[in-house]
Amino acid sequence: MTDPIALNLPTGAASPRSIAISNWLYSVAFLVFIMVVVGGITRLTESGLSITEWKPVTGALPPLSEADWLSEFAKYQQIPEYLEISGPAGMTLADFKFIYFWEWVHRLLGRLIGVVFALPLLWFAVKRAIPSGYGWRLVALLALGGLQGTIGWWMVSSGLSERTDVSHFRLAVHLLTALFILGGLVWTALDLRQLAAGHERSARMTGLGIAVLAVLFVQLLFGAYTAGLDAGYVSSTWPMMNEYFIPGGINWEAGTWSALNNDPYLIHFIHRWWAWAVVGFLIILARKVRHIDRSASIAIHIAFGSQILLGIATVMTGIDIHLAVLHQAVGALVVASTIWGVHLIGRAPR
Repeated sequence: MTDPIALNLPTGAASPRSIAISNWLYSVAFLVFIMVVVGGITRLTESGLSITEWKPVTGALPPLSEADWLSEFAKYQQIPEYLEISGPAGMTLADFKFIYFWEWVHRLLGRLIGVVFALPLLWFAVKRAIPSGYGWRLVALLALGGLQGTIGWWMVSSGLSERTDVSHFRLAVHLLTALFILGGLVWTALDLRQLAAGHERSARMTGLGIAVLAVLFVQLLFGAYTAGLDAGYVSSTWPMMNEYFIPGGINWEAGTWSALNNDPYLIHFIHRWWAWAVVGFLIILARKVRHIDRSASIAIHIAFGSQILLGIATVMTGIDIHLAVLHQAVGALVVASTIWGVHLIGRAPR
């Protein structure tokens, strides 16, 4: 299929434009990384349900008067989280303003990312600066970003009527989509740099690459479940969980599948020990790419090493919010460095 917003250019002519588009994608990826970090703060401060309406345009402005604040607070006071948790705990307007701030920043960043992606994409398209084969890919990333906004509201809406929090399944979809977008941006930016260096073919997924990403996906999924179910709080000891390797308290009554997806004890257990399977696969990947690009190998080792230490520290401090936010941030860096490594082993020889 012809790419209507791309231009077939000789490699030499395409190089500066490919590098410029790659740098732009790295900038967007950095904003997505910040978005993931702020999303972690939003979750840990229980801020996600503070804004009870979805207004993609007018919602960019926060309340500007005391009357506006009281109106927003009144809306929040109608949902189960306030009625059953925040209200009985004595939440004040000042407390509400704090949680509202983080959710507003989170949504504002989403709007900013949309603008920072869409406007340069339009400019590159008008200038016919997008190399052949990349136009549809960039449009797909833009569409996925728009879908992510819808997923975010779908997640929030799950906690506005019957629940006191959002569905951990929807939270998992929201987080994993964000990390998929991050990975797609990094992969495409790397492809464009390879194009500028004279490699006509994009990198391909190899068997090892697919295996590493599959193992990492499982860990990210259970990490999202852990966050959504507050499963990190079920044990503050390591390596044992409350003096046992396999924790007591797992509810098997509804079956194994239900326990795997809903039981906080089992989910915490899997998340802490599946991490070592991820480490094993990432070590193999890092050794594979060491002779191609030593920097990528070092980045992978630093990312997963830091993540393991942060995970243990987060548990042993009873989920200290600063460590927990760092844990989510470094998780995003693990994704980015893994994509770098998988891309390296999937590059075609020049």
